[in-house]
Amino acid sequence: MQKCELTGKGKQYGSNVSFSQRHTKKVWKPNLQTKTITIDGRKITMKISTQAIRTLKKKGLLV
Repeated sequence: MQKCELTGKGKQYGSNVSFSQRHTKKVWKPNLQTKTITIDGRKITMKISTQAIRTLKKKGLLV
């Protein structure tokens, strides 16, 4: 399933709208990456969104 294990960010649903105003269903999936994070000396592999990775790097929790 396309869901970030850290933030819970998942799929978003909407419509493609053409020039003739035809609506077709569309799904936007989050950009998930597999990362290994060290927490309390233990290595944990998680599927995390790129936005969460940027936040972890900014806070200094991910090197």
